[in-house]
Amino acid sequence: MKLHMFLVPLALAAAVVAAPPKKEDDDPNAPVSYFKKVRPIFQAHCQGCHQPARAQGGYVMTDFAKLLAGGEECAQDGTRAVVPKDPAKSVLLDQITPVNGEAAMPKKKPPLAAQELALVRRWVAEGAADDTPANARTRFDAAHPPVYTRPPVITSLDFSPDGTLLAVAGFHEVLLWKADGSELLARLVGLSERIQTVRFSPDGKRLAACGGRPAQMGEVQIWDVEKRTLALSVPVGFDTVYGAAWSPDGRMVSFGCPDNALRAIDARTGAQVLQQTSHSDWVLDTAFNVHGDQLVSVGRDMSAKLTEVATQRFIDNLSSITPGALRGGLQSVARHPARDEFLVGGADGVPQAYRTVRKVQRKIGDNALCIRQWPAMDGRIYAVDFAPDGKSFAAVSSLDGRGAVSFYNYDFNTEMPADIVAIENKADGSRTPADRAKLVAHYVSDTKLLRTVPLDAGQFALRWRRDGSGVAAAGEDGKVRIISAADGKIVKEFVPVPLAPAPATADR
Repeated sequence: MKLHMFLVPLALAAAVVAAPPKKEDDDPNAPVSYFKKVRPIFQAHCQGCHQPARAQGGYVMTDFAKLLAGGEECAQDGTRAVVPKDPAKSVLLDQITPVNGEAAMPKKKPPLAAQELALVRRWVAEGAADDTPANARTRFDAAHPPVYTRPPVITSLDFSPDGTLLAVAGFHEVLLWKADGSELLARLVGLSERIQTVRFSPDGKRLAACGGRPAQMGEVQIWDVEKRTLALSVPVGFDTVYGAAWSPDGRMVSFGCPDNALRAIDARTGAQVLQQTSHSDWVLDTAFNVHGDQLVSVGRDMSAKLTEVATQRFIDNLSSITPGALRGGLQSVARHPARDEFLVGGADGVPQAYRTVRKVQRKIGDNALCIRQWPAMDGRIYAVDFAPDGKSFAAVSSLDGRGAVSFYNYDFNTEMPADIVAIENKADGSRTPADRAKLVAHYVSDTKLLRTVPLDAGQFALRWRRDGSGVAAAGEDGKVRIISAADGKIVKEFVPVPLAPAPATADR
């Protein structure tokens, strides 16, 4: 059971696009498919509140038999949510049909579109058949958690603010461990098969997990850490979402989407409070500034962008947009603990830091918001994170099945010297070779690679321990490693999922 970080190759994608359409797409009179037509409607509008981890009204819509039966009210009055071939007796249709423009369900949300409602009604009238393929019927919940015969790829992890817990992304779940890796405390099982990011809220009482099902759904989950219950499930679009981050006051959660949008939701209600579409490719990570009034987002379009939260307005490109200044997409962003300075890492393996306030005149193609650039890592950087005191940072990378954790300094003066300001302010085309050399020297001055820890597997996840003693890193081989910042030694190594014996295979 191995998660993949990206889509299938373009050649396969092209083949899928070129495949001949199925009969039901050609024939409007073909029976309505539950799996292909109706289930996505329930998934987008209903399953956030009616799933095993959060069954409001006792109604679960992710299990077909329970979808038909209904919840607690149906059990009390002897009705059923769906009566095949009888829409008039199907309580579900009463709940989702608007009266005077308002419907009982989805609760406190706009009613289903007329076309969606018509599809559901027609599906019920035709017999409410379940055409879910056999290989798509597996469902997971707290009573039936995933079974692992091998460690899954780990895409994210996070320490709680008080330093007692470690959250690890698994398959269909988030695993809560004691921070030292000594004990598995809880398994938070939800709808999303991929968990791309896990992040504790600033007060540690909630946990955000974002992910989804590739090419089917995106989802942001908000878990109550103490109760181990799902407080909120917000379906988002039709593909996996990435890079969840909490606002400093814990009111909002931001994340990136494959539709090139940066979004944020209210962490209590799930209502969308921000949507910004200045990126030209997938948005892969996000970070709020110190005051929570601005967001930095990075993506596959090789850019780091600054957005104003209140107005949802794009403000500036932090990274240079000069062709060749960045070689490849950006995967990760992290904010300094005390200042509006942001680390980014991506395909070129070069950790870079940017400020958000310009010290020089804006010029097309400048890189004046760059603070420093550090020595490159081998391969793509998948995660960066500051030490709690802000005096150092770490990054993880992957290349050809191998990975590394590198530690760097961040103890230098971030103010731009007057001679650098003068060069940055020169008119376009007037910089001399000596000027350009001086700029390059400035951006790499005072930077140090403190140590690198090579590993036998690509690394995709990284977080500093809250006491600043080191980091937790994880990735391709499904192992979590706690590594000392002082000497680079591996303090603890463990597989965060319970492993079952692999099924026996018959001899041939």
